[in-house]
Amino acid sequence: MLKKIIKGIYFIFNILVILLLLGIHFVVQEDSYWSSLYFYILPLPVIIFIVLLLSSFLVKLRKYNLILAVVLLVIWLGRSFKIHFPDKINDADVEIVFWNASRENGFSEAFNLNGGIPDVMVLSESSSLDLSALKKSYPDYYFYKSKEDLMVFSKNPIEDLKEESSRFRTYILFFKTMGKNICAIDVQGSSDVPRSWEFEFVNNQIKNEPNTIILGDFNVPYESKYLDSLKVNFNHAFNKKGNGFRETWFWNLPLLSLDHIWVSKDLKILKTEKIGTFKSDHSMVKTVVRK
Repeated sequence: MLKKIIKGIYFIFNILVILLLLGIHFVVQEDSYWSSLYFYILPLPVIIFIVLLLSSFLVKLRKYNLILAVVLLVIWLGRSFKIHFPDKINDADVEIVFWNASRENGFSEAFNLNGGIPDVMVLSESSSLDLSALKKSYPDYYFYKSKEDLMVFSKNPIEDLKEESSRFRTYILFFKTMGKNICAIDVQGSSDVPRSWEFEFVNNQIKNEPNTIILGDFNVPYESKYLDSLKVNFNHAFNKKGNGFRETWFWNLPLLSLDHIWVSKDLKILKTEKIGTFKSDHSMVKTVVRK
């Protein structure tokens, strides 16, 4: 009798936990500061894992958890796993790379990870960068280090630089190179700074202009409502031409899509890659575009 009562209590607990998880992910999402935090730390892969973990303590009713886990897996794969065939690339096309270098890494490590020197590369969180040494090592190329650790490499001159920052240390760097308008972004990821504040700043700065690439560590997943204006006005490079899982964080586990490259709709996206590494908790992302 006692065993039946315990099993019944656990089954009710199981249902309540699942309803809470599904409500946070699919319904509440970013409606409040606290729900936003739970939404970010409970992506679908984590919820699937929890559902499976809960099922291990069920017996006769385990199949319902397993069915739900399969349904959620299908939803996640439909959202995140992409299959595309790259277009033929020629010398006039522009390869653009972004990487959250996680403090300890610089351009030499990034070039090696990329498998070569791209046309344009932006690094965030690369505070150990020695700009003078880089210029000596790569005298034919161009580098720029912003006041707030956004670093730029280009094969062509870097022009029309403009830096903006919010009071909570979200940084935006605008520049032109290789005939493209580029906006590099590093959004504050602190748990005590609501993303709504930072994206009000970001979305007020971004303009819907042709011939534009927007890239960076946005610190919100692709599903975030704060990216809605970008989804309307720009193409997501990985969604258009990427292969595999879109998620760029955490340590090669496909949990959250935090690093993005957005391309104005007048430009053609030929190929997009995500490069996993253990040198940073973020994967590198790169795309090739054509006018």
